[in-house]
Amino acid sequence: MNKSALRSLATNARRELLNKVKSKAMKIGITEEKIKKADVESSDAIFIDGRQLSSEEKNQRKNLIKRIEQKGFNQVMEEVAYTWFNRFSALRFMEVNEYLPSNVRVLSSVNPEDPIPDIIKEAMSLDFEIDKEWVYERKVKNENDKLFQYLIIKQCNDLNNYLPFMFEKINDYTEILFPEGLLSKDSFLRKMTDVDEIPEDDWEKVEVIGWLYQYYISEKKDQVFSDLKKKVKISKETLPAATQLFTPNWIVKYMVENSLGRIWIESYPDSPIKENWKYYLDGVDQKNNVIDQLDKIRHKNINPEEITFLDPSCGSGHILVYAFDVLYEIYREKGYIEHEIPKLILEKNLFGLDVDDRASQLASFAVMMKAREKSRRVFRQDISLNIYAIQESNWITDEIVDYLIGFDDSNDNQGILKNSINYLRDIFWDAKEYGSILNVETFDFSYLNKRLEEVVNEDVDLFQVSIKEQVLERIPFLILQTKLLSNKYDVVCTNPPYMGSGNMGKKLSGYVKLKYPNSKTDLSTVFMEKTLSLCKENGYMSMINIPVWMTLASCVTLRQKLIENKTIVNMLHFGRGVFGSDFGSTAFVFRNKRVKEYRSSYRRLFLKKGAVDNVEQKEKWFFEGIGSYIAQQEDFKKIPGNPFSYWISKETYKIFQDFNKVGDVAVAKQGLITGNNEKFLRFWFEISNENFTDSCSSREETKVNGIKWYPYNKGGDFRKWYGNNNYVVNWENDGYEIQNFKDDNGKLRSRPQNLSYYFKSGLTWTALTAGVFSMRYSPKGFLFDAMGPVCFPSDSKNVYFILGLLNSVVGDKFLKILSPNLKFDQKPLENVPFPQKTNHELDDLVKQNILISKNDWNNFESSWDFKKHPFLKYKEDSNNSRIKIAFQEWEGFSLQQFNKLMFNEEELNRIFIEFYGLESELSSEIDEKGITVQKADLERDIKSFISYAVGCMFGRYSLDQEGLTYAGGEFDKNKYQTFHADGDNILPILPGVYFEDDIVSRFIDFVKVTYGKETLTENLDFIADTLGKKKNETAKETIRRYFLNDFFKDHLQTYKKRPIYWLFTSGKQKAFNCLIYLHRYDSTTLGRIRTDYLHELQTRMDAEKDSLMNIIDGDSTSKEINQTKKELKSLEKNIEELKEYDEVLHHMADQQIEIDLDDGVEINYEKFKRLLAKK
Repeated sequence: MNKSALRSLATNARRELLNKVKSKAMKIGITEEKIKKADVESSDAIFIDGRQLSSEEKNQRKNLIKRIEQKGFNQVMEEVAYTWFNRFSALRFMEVNEYLPSNVRVLSSVNPEDPIPDIIKEAMSLDFEIDKEWVYERKVKNENDKLFQYLIIKQCNDLNNYLPFMFEKINDYTEILFPEGLLSKDSFLRKMTDVDEIPEDDWEKVEVIGWLYQYYISEKKDQVFSDLKKKVKISKETLPAATQLFTPNWIVKYMVENSLGRIWIESYPDSPIKENWKYYLDGVDQKNNVIDQLDKIRHKNINPEEITFLDPSCGSGHILVYAFDVLYEIYREKGYIEHEIPKLILEKNLFGLDVDDRASQLASFAVMMKAREKSRRVFRQDISLNIYAIQESNWITDEIVDYLIGFDDSNDNQGILKNSINYLRDIFWDAKEYGSILNVETFDFSYLNKRLEEVVNEDVDLFQVSIKEQVLERIPFLILQTKLLSNKYDVVCTNPPYMGSGNMGKKLSGYVKLKYPNSKTDLSTVFMEKTLSLCKENGYMSMINIPVWMTLASCVTLRQKLIENKTIVNMLHFGRGVFGSDFGSTAFVFRNKRVKEYRSSYRRLFLKKGAVDNVEQKEKWFFEGIGSYIAQQEDFKKIPGNPFSYWISKETYKIFQDFNKVGDVAVAKQGLITGNNEKFLRFWFEISNENFTDSCSSREETKVNGIKWYPYNKGGDFRKWYGNNNYVVNWENDGYEIQNFKDDNGKLRSRPQNLSYYFKSGLTWTALTAGVFSMRYSPKGFLFDAMGPVCFPSDSKNVYFILGLLNSVVGDKFLKILSPNLKFDQKPLENVPFPQKTNHELDDLVKQNILISKNDWNNFESSWDFKKHPFLKYKEDSNNSRIKIAFQEWEGFSLQQFNKLMFNEEELNRIFIEFYGLESELSSEIDEKGITVQKADLERDIKSFISYAVGCMFGRYSLDQEGLTYAGGEFDKNKYQTFHADGDNILPILPGVYFEDDIVSRFIDFVKVTYGKETLTENLDFIADTLGKKKNETAKETIRRYFLNDFFKDHLQTYKKRPIYWLFTSGKQKAFNCLIYLHRYDSTTLGRIRTDYLHELQTRMDAEKDSLMNIIDGDSTSKEINQTKKELKSLEKNIEELKEYDEVLHHMADQQIEIDLDDGVEINYEKFKRLLAKK
């Protein structure tokens, strides 16, 4: 199946249909902005913009307007568009599979080369009701578009006799909004029927309808998640789009075969049909006492007609379709007549619910098509499906209640009736907010049903006609809905909606907290609890969901209840990849009864935590038996938090039982949530260094020192021991702004928590990671983030032991047990086993690792403790004058440090493995990729040397002192004696040598000053060769090309797209470019760029143009003149670019723009974006 073609078709169809439906609405005077009144109106017609609408069209327009008033213009347009898309998709499926009763293709022709659908060519011989005279007239006039619309509507109306849920009688507003131009060669309908785009083989399985539905709503889903970032919660209108995920076919088979199939195999152990189920997992060997328990509760001699199977979030019916297949085999095995089986399955066995009307339509269609595949008779049978969309009771007004109870003077009957109606109204009020998680009890509706029978024949006045119609149409469904949600089923199997509690709307969030306090973390975990409650005792629940329930602290009570009261039969733990680059998923089967000491089967279908493997690879691993485990769920209670850590050994369980916990000697704390990181956080290099300190020791100090910015631990990349010191936070005056940061309603947006731990030393880590856990020493002076939590040992002597343990393979093993998902919270860390007695001989190894990592971090200018470039350090140490030799010295030292750290880490691994007795499970050896300090890299280090040189040119650094020399405040030129800082903070970068103090000249001076005049040429050649010197290019030309094309790109990468050296550039031709240093910018900088450099360059280019003109007009050869003309053409482009740039620069220079470094690069850069290179 070509899913990319299906995605393209569905997403393009949505756009096309929306446009066409809105266009039709506009033709009858309806737009988003206004609804036009009729020009002329009579009893049987109206005129809109000169166009006459018939009486039927008039009523359709009236109903459309009413619907828009209820739901809004855009929502109604969406509804109409997807209604037509669903119908066309269904028609395409039916015509390809020859399921249409007429046996005439509707959207295409049996001849793929013929663009005219067969229904038009064979219109006069169709066997459903049409106006043949009108049809003949359209054919004669060759009015194919009108005829196509007419015949499609007639075809849909005919199919209403067989599939009323999918093809409602079309005489409503969907008809008046029928999209035009569907026969044009570029329409989505042409692509839908183009066998080169989507082969007809792709339409043979009904799951294609589900894929099309998911892809159709994908753009809507993207919009919903985009709105979430803007704090717009998911509503009942957007819930279907946000939560719809189509389950891969083989996983559906696993879930159905191991739940529905298991009931049959329990009842008939010798049944041969199990051989057809590739994904069925046999139970593992059990103890005798377990076998006795299973024998008492197993299903025995079950009748196929008694099996009930529910999917409470059925979507487009994928799970129900495969359940149909399994049930069909079961019925056949019991000898049922084949053509009678589909009706029995649809009416007696299969039940489906969904919050989305569209989804339930598609699910109903899917199972009917599956039934039609098995029997041609199903369309002639009166079949009552049990698949419904949850409906609301908001329409039940007091007037309707009074109407229903007002017929009888008996107070008793009135009270019973009123209770019945009010129960329906109360339980299903806003039901689409909640869907199948509604807690519905059984209720006796006998009096209400009797009353409805009387209403059928009851005469009503004109004002009660509408009430009567609503009551008879909608009350019976609410009664049926109550029954479906209060019944118990043998099997409940589903792929539930996924939605974290933070994304839920207010009503759903409140309901979940009230009714499902143990599973409120995510809607999928709520569904776990709900589906088990819908199961019969000893029934089966099967599901695929996200594995948060297996480990998260917020689900610990849910886990405890599952362990104590249910039995997990088997599980496929997928890791990431089933739904693309997701957060992981797991499929499983629970028995709704506890079987003590049951040995469950698990498959761990991923090789590495965080790896995204495609679903086909996981299926392959399933068949290969990769990652097979057996575990008793009682053992999970031996581990703090009761995680479902099925893969661990008996020895590891014993460690958790026998050892203390890290939490006994330390406390882990989540840090600050600012409420707006863009407002309160900066990279340290964005701000003025005068307004920053990393030596603050307390909150009290911040109230008096006048400093605004403080170091901030925020997680970051995988790095051990020390580093990731990138961020600063505004904590001026004890964080007054953050602690009082509120929304428009006065609600505090920030969460300043665990304040007493701020500025204390500790051990910080990256909370969210797909890879290996990494912890770093954090000195005094830091605040910390929710994503960069900190562990605070109660006794300083345990600092190094804890850090060493958690950065070892042993610590990683424990943490993956306690938190096998992508997030390492505080509780799992505190639950890591910790010995009663510790070996502090390893402290020296940890201290060495911290020092090596710290020195490595400070070797680069991305650190605020950077002193000088390694090339200068190792020049001085070896007293040489060649960069090449300095690099070799640096290379040798960095390799030595790398190897030392690697040796230390392996030694720590060995110590901890022996300490915990895990020699048979773990190896002390590690891969080089796990070492988080840098080896020397020639290209990287040459480029960083150039960057350091630019820093010295601007005065950020000085050759006369170590570390940061200037980053805000008063600039003191006396600090730059050996190599002078640029006087005007402007460094031109030009294609040619137009200025003596351009950046290339200054760089050459820098190399000369630092390494001497004698070796200048050799050093420049070494630099140029590293940068990729071209043939026939001098070293200076190579360096100029690097500055012109690549320096700013590298700078953006080093400074995380927050450049401190800003590149002013005239445009595509790069006729004029210069760098300035952000921290030295003032309101006169633009003016000086313009007058001192841009105008000077323009003058020189004008002179250059005159010289070229003289050559052309002179006595030069034809070859020379042609070459000169090319140069002139290029020069004229540059001159024109400079002229346009000057206009913009002039305008902005006159504004004397001021900047505030505290605003950060993003805000300040935006002010000048018309002049600057794109980031």
